[in-house]
Amino acid sequence: MLTDEFGREVTGVRVSLTDRCNFDCVYCHNEGLGDTRGPMDPQDDEMETDDVVRFLEVAAEFDVEAVKFTGGEPMLRQDLEEIIARTPDAMEVSLTTNGTFLPGRADALVDAGLDRVNVSQDALDPQDFAEITKSGAYDKVIEGVDAALEAGLTPVKLNMVVFEHTAGYVPEMVDHVAENDGLQLQLIEYMPELTGKPEWNIEIERVHEWLAEQAVEIEHREMHDRKRYWVGGGEGGEASRSSSDESGVGMVEIVDPVENPTFCANCHRVRVTHEGYLKGCLNRNDDLKSMGEMTKPEIRDAFRDVVANRVPYYGEYMIRNDDGEWEINDEYIEEYAGV
Repeated sequence: MLTDEFGREVTGVRVSLTDRCNFDCVYCHNEGLGDTRGPMDPQDDEMETDDVVRFLEVAAEFDVEAVKFTGGEPMLRQDLEEIIARTPDAMEVSLTTNGTFLPGRADALVDAGLDRVNVSQDALDPQDFAEITKSGAYDKVIEGVDAALEAGLTPVKLNMVVFEHTAGYVPEMVDHVAENDGLQLQLIEYMPELTGKPEWNIEIERVHEWLAEQAVEIEHREMHDRKRYWVGGGEGGEASRSSSDESGVGMVEIVDPVENPTFCANCHRVRVTHEGYLKGCLNRNDDLKSMGEMTKPEIRDAFRDVVANRVPYYGEYMIRNDDGEWEINDEYIEEYAGV
């Protein structure tokens, strides 16, 4: 297993299969690359099936334990089932999707080897959902979640980006996962540095505090030093997650990477763009590493290089100045980037 200079082992990879998407979500940052989405038809710059599989085989050589396929919308790739089927057996396979293509394909994805799925769902009202996603596909998303549950992809995680437009929907969404067995909620902090609208940001700590007040149990998760909140159970707070089936207790987790050195210090993931570039950090595009013609020797060399140059974004690449504001670490730039 490869380890960077900060002692962080790379245990997972996140592979973008396309930047195409049938939604136009107002908060989308396209895996940190910006809004580069093009036509809906397959594009020449997307990695081919064999390229993706070859990369995963090399990642497995370095004992990478898990792969998450993303986009854009990864289910626009008609070869998704083949890619999953050809993924090395030792890897856990998960998928992040908007859910619209899960009806009719969920069973085939499970048969191919899919273990888990995250479905983006930012609101429970069709009109609110349409305003955020610029899509009228709310009913199809609900069908997709049901299809995933029926196919055995439990628990299904619902991804909800929390920002000015959606913060008011959080209590309803928490109740939704508590009342529906097989669902969990992942609240994702809005990333203004990638989307360019800082005025939409909210204080994520307020969401943590609210969940702590509602929770019947709080679990500390080692990965990213996160907390999981088990919420629900009616009055009195007597329920626990061990009795969730009877009491209506749901799991809620917050992904809060913004200005969070602890999050970065616990990052164990390398990303791959749909064009076949390795990316050591979501927040940076100055560390993209080409895998060349995608031969195994080239992939191995690129993988080693990108891991060797991984740097925690907050706390190392970005540091606080005397005024408490985050700024680029000039010493890092001079030492590591040769500037």
